[in-house]
Amino acid sequence: MSATAGNASGAGAGAEVIAGLARLPGGCELLALATEREDVALVGGAVRDLLLARTPRELDVVVDGAAAAFAQELADALAALGGGAPSSTGHQRFGTALVVWEGGRIDIAERRAESYPSPGALPEVRAGTLEEDLARRDFTVNAIAVPLSGRLAGELLCAEHAQEDLREGRLRVLHEGSFLDDPTRLLRLARYSARLGFEAEPRTAELAREALAAGALDTVSRARIGAELRLALAESDAVAALGAISELGALAAIERRLRLDESLARRALALLPGDGRPDLLLMASLLLPLSIDPDEDPEPVMFELLDGLEFTAGDRECVMRTALVAPGLFKELSLAAKPSEMHEALSAHTIEAIALGGAMGEGTSSVTAEAEIWFERLRHVHLEITGQDLLDAGIPAGPQVGWRLTHALARKLDGELGGGREAELTAALELDVR
Repeated sequence: MSATAGNASGAGAGAEVIAGLARLPGGCELLALATEREDVALVGGAVRDLLLARTPRELDVVVDGAAAAFAQELADALAALGGGAPSSTGHQRFGTALVVWEGGRIDIAERRAESYPSPGALPEVRAGTLEEDLARRDFTVNAIAVPLSGRLAGELLCAEHAQEDLREGRLRVLHEGSFLDDPTRLLRLARYSARLGFEAEPRTAELAREALAAGALDTVSRARIGAELRLALAESDAVAALGAISELGALAAIERRLRLDESLARRALALLPGDGRPDLLLMASLLLPLSIDPDEDPEPVMFELLDGLEFTAGDRECVMRTALVAPGLFKELSLAAKPSEMHEALSAHTIEAIALGGAMGEGTSSVTAEAEIWFERLRHVHLEITGQDLLDAGIPAGPQVGWRLTHALARKLDGELGGGREAELTAALELDVR
C-alpha cells in the first residue's frame, strides 16, 4: 500500500478536517503544540469521522517518537485551561500514551511499522514512517491521516481507494492476508459496519468468509477476542453490532452456542433502568441457550468462556447470574399476585436479570408490566425503621428482628400501612413469632 495525498476530488478535505478538529475539546491545544514540531498527524477513525461530519469518539495522533513526552505537554496545556485535571499515561514498550480529561480523550502513538511472525500472533513492531503506519491499519477508511505540522500540514494522506470507499460507504481491507494476520479484524469489520452503516466490499466479504471457514479466530488469544467483544458491547447500538457479528458468523466461531435474539435484547434494554449495565445484560442474553441446555451443567461452561475472554470477576459473576436466573424469573414474575410477592421473588437478583426475565415474557403482557412496576416503583421502597428500633422497643436480638422487618415491608409494599415510622413499627411489633 502506498499512502497518497488527496486528489482533486478531495481538495480541501485536509483543511476541513483541521477546521473540525479545532472545534473539538482539546483540538486547539493539540494544533498549537503541533506547530512547534514537524511530525504530528491526526490519523485513523478521527479523520474518517470528521470527513463524514461525525463527532469522533476520541482523537488518534501519531508522532515520530517520544509519545509520552508529547502527551505530558498536551496534558499540561489542557490543565492550564482549568476544569477537570487531565491525566497522562504512557506505555514505553508499545510507544503509546493517553491523555484523558473530563472533556475527552486523545490517544498518542509513535509512528510504527508492523509485521506478523505467524497468523494471529501479536505483531512485531518497529519505528516507521507515516506511510508505514497507515499501511498497518485494518480498513482503507481508517488508513487516513492529516499532518498537523511540517511541509505536508493540512494534506489528506490516505491508502488507495480510501476516499472513494468513504464516499460509497464501503469497508475494504488493505491486503489479502489482513484477516489471517489479525483475525480480530473480523469483529471490527462487523462493528464498523453496524456503527457506520457501511457494507463490506465484495472481495473483503469473501476474504472474511474464507478466514472464518479456515478457523482464523482460533489462532488468536481469547483475551484479544474478549477485548473486541467488549468494544462491540459498548457501541451506541450494541445490538446492531452484535447482530452484524452474528450475521458474519463470528459469534458462532467464538462459541457455537452463543445466540443473539435481537428482539429479546432490545426489549430487555428498554426495561433496564439507567443504573444498569447494558453491556452485561447483552452478554448474558447471548448465553441464554447455555443456561437452558438440559444436557450440560451451564455454570462451568459459562465460567470458562467468560474467564477466557477476560471479563473481570465482578462482571463475569453478574453475567452468569443474569443468564442463569432470568428464565426462572420470567416464571416467578408470572406467578406474583401482589407487590410483596414480587419483592420476594426479585429483590435478591441483579437488575439485569430482572430486565432480561421481564423481556422473556413477550406475549405475556403482565410479566413485562410487572417488571416495569418493579423498576419504576417497588425496588425503591424501603422501611424508615431499622432493627435498632425493634431492639429499643424490647424485641430481643435474633432472627425475629429480621422476620418482623420483612413482615412490615411486605405490608408496606401491599399498601396496607399508613405512612410514617409509627405505622411500620406497629406492623413489625404485631407479628406473632411464637
